[in-house]
Amino acid sequence: MVHVLSSRTLLRPTDPERSRVFYGGQLGLPVYREFGTGPERGTVYFLGGGFLEVSGRSETAAAPGVALWLQVPDVSAAHEELRAKGVDIVRPPVREPWGLLEMWIADPDGTRIVLVEVPADHPLRHRPGI
Repeated sequence: MVHVLSSRTLLRPTDPERSRVFYGGQLGLPVYREFGTGPERGTVYFLGGGFLEVSGRSETAAAPGVALWLQVPDVSAAHEELRAKGVDIVRPPVREPWGLLEMWIADPDGTRIVLVEVPADHPLRHRPGI
């Protein structure tokens, strides 16, 4: 077994500064640490129980199969806050057939981000008989 001590998702944006404005400014993710200098310096953001590192530069956007799943306490409040900050809302909050409340946004390179609220009555929060 691999003993994992820490983990993070790495993004190599096409425009690092634009991505830092999006993740740090518009989404308001708190910074865990920064390293290096110049436009391609690294910034690591807190993501609940994980981290998101935006560093380096890529000539192309992330593959369409890449997505970030971020659980939030109130997806409607997140929708209003992000809309007020000018974030492009790909899809407003909807209760999915599986019971989660989800909204979709995208970062400046088009990386899909799903903001999810787990309702109080959802099995992820409540398991009858336990």
